[in-house]
Amino acid sequence: MLRLLCIRLASLAGLIVAANPISAETLRYDVVIYGGTSAGVAAAVQASRMGKSVVLIEPGRHLGGLTTGGLGATDIGNKAAIGGISREFYREVARHYAQDSSWRQQTREHYSERRGGASEDTMWTFEPHVAEAILNRWIADAKVPVRFGERLDRKVGVRKRGAAIESIRMESGLVLEGSIFLDTMYEGDLMAAASVSYHVGREANATYGETLNGVQFGHPHHQFLKPVDPYKVPGDPSSGLLPGVHDGPPGVHGEGDRRVQAYNFRVCLTDAPENRLPIPKPEGYDPLRHELLLRYIQAGVYDALKLNTPMPNRKTDINNHGAVSSDNIGMNYDYPEADYARRDEIIQEHVTYHQGMLWFLANDPRVPAEVRADAGRWGLCKDEFLDTGGWPHQLYVREARRMISDHVMTQHECQGRSVVEDAVGLAAYTMDSHNVQRYVKDGKAWNEGDVEVGGFSPYSIAYRSIVPKEAECTNLIVPVCLSASHIAYGSIRMEPVFMVLGQSAATAAGLALDAGVSVQKVDVPALQARLAQDGQVLRWTGPRRTPPLDAASLPGVALDDAQAELTGDWGRSATLAPYVGDGYLHDNNEAKGARSARFLLHVAQPGRYEVRVAYTPNPNRASNVPVAIRDADGVHPLQVDQRRKPADAPFHPLGVFRFTADAPAEVVISNAGTDGHVVVDAVQAVPVAEEP
Repeated sequence: MLRLLCIRLASLAGLIVAANPISAETLRYDVVIYGGTSAGVAAAVQASRMGKSVVLIEPGRHLGGLTTGGLGATDIGNKAAIGGISREFYREVARHYAQDSSWRQQTREHYSERRGGASEDTMWTFEPHVAEAILNRWIADAKVPVRFGERLDRKVGVRKRGAAIESIRMESGLVLEGSIFLDTMYEGDLMAAASVSYHVGREANATYGETLNGVQFGHPHHQFLKPVDPYKVPGDPSSGLLPGVHDGPPGVHGEGDRRVQAYNFRVCLTDAPENRLPIPKPEGYDPLRHELLLRYIQAGVYDALKLNTPMPNRKTDINNHGAVSSDNIGMNYDYPEADYARRDEIIQEHVTYHQGMLWFLANDPRVPAEVRADAGRWGLCKDEFLDTGGWPHQLYVREARRMISDHVMTQHECQGRSVVEDAVGLAAYTMDSHNVQRYVKDGKAWNEGDVEVGGFSPYSIAYRSIVPKEAECTNLIVPVCLSASHIAYGSIRMEPVFMVLGQSAATAAGLALDAGVSVQKVDVPALQARLAQDGQVLRWTGPRRTPPLDAASLPGVALDDAQAELTGDWGRSATLAPYVGDGYLHDNNEAKGARSARFLLHVAQPGRYEVRVAYTPNPNRASNVPVAIRDADGVHPLQVDQRRKPADAPFHPLGVFRFTADAPAEVVISNAGTDGHVVVDAVQAVPVAEEP
């Protein structure tokens, strides 16, 4: 029975062969939208409002994607960045729950906010079935036809004339002709079938001049807090590795690879006895699959279920947290480009893993009793996901294909160093990547790939990033698998932003139809005027954080903390500004004497240089941070009071020293004997004119 439930789940997600009979039916619309995600629904509603004939094609049986598939605790960052149809949705959620006066009084602080000088009721946490009811009603009110259970024939699914799509063909034989097509799926299958350029995996930092792309070490989030043996027989490499740990090298920091950040499910659980279903033990359950988690718990860390956000009616949206949790790390690399059969295998493996983890925590007798009690109080919801036994119908595809267009959104836009003019919406979330791989180092298990860097203002998304290169396709818009680097996509890929971009894409489609031009030739000022008229937010006018400094643009020789040789495990933060690069290192006021950062300064010309260190001051900082500078005259020990404001924030001068070109100078910052938190941000050497 459980196996049938899982297969049914995959079928509803549109990941196995559609059951529709072969049909020779051909339909024509102004706008054809492939993908009933939240972006697809927003696009369909907007196209209808603009008076265009529109059809919405959804391979599964539900609209809304992750918005209705379990992600009820909305991720966005600054909510004031969200406007238009997307904001209408969160107002609708608030209106729904406002009908319950007791709920309204209990939770008003969670959804009433100030916007534009006035109070506005929006609500950003909700039950999945409530979200689905709202989106279904919108589509019905807009009179948009929806074709469920229709999946693109990926072999002969796109017919083009020149650079324009004429029609797309479903596996059932249904043919959709259109003037403009929108790919609003998480996977970008239509985009790929139309021969549009795309990327899978992580680019190297060098590709776009970034620092957070590619293989990433040194980020402290969701890393093992205690050492865990990765071998089937502890201490015996010949016994083989535990499932989920690979035996290859992790790669070189900053280099690109084809690996994809981990997927999971956003599971809606409840502790209300009258609405609780037991977590099923999935067919194919293997306790060895969860041995790594058991060892981590036995080492003293239980945080796998820590990230659960309270939602209405005693429910929670639970997400991955910690080193070993619901993210199925390393098991999704094939997914973006896989055929439907392989995707079905991957989604089934994710169901087995995630259900198995929840069952394991609540039932395995080796798990401590207090952990079993905590996990066992939760169950699936009787009133959610009725056709899949309470399990979400949508896999959390955090990232798949990403288009490569005339403009690629990068870390530079996220952090405000570059600003686009053809804005069609805002993004506001932290640059976020979940872990990408789990490997072995020094006989212990390690995670790699998690990045969480924020501290920047909402930023504009370029219209050029949602349309392909004109030579590749003239009538396709891609608001979900848009043109962005891996790390920038990690900030953009939030459901409210997808709804924003879906509306913007449909608006552009309408204007292209009216003007009889390609989507690349749409009048951008006219597009922006219509978007503003419809309530979209295109420019951030609120308080703006200072963009981080780029070490490469500073005078003299400047090195960010990413270029330092580190000893010990440093944490990373971007809470206080200004700073250089993506944030700064901190010792968390721990392991005194065991952490240091060594900077090697190579100068092209010998001479006298002023050495400066960057840090963010705070009362909890150390007043006696040891800094040792080695120049041509020897080693010079100093101390820095990081409680005091730097003389030229974020840099503070330490003095003038004599450097030679034949050997690098050295600056070492440590936390030995310090009386507070130690911060390491950057080091700079600025040439000083010789005295006459």
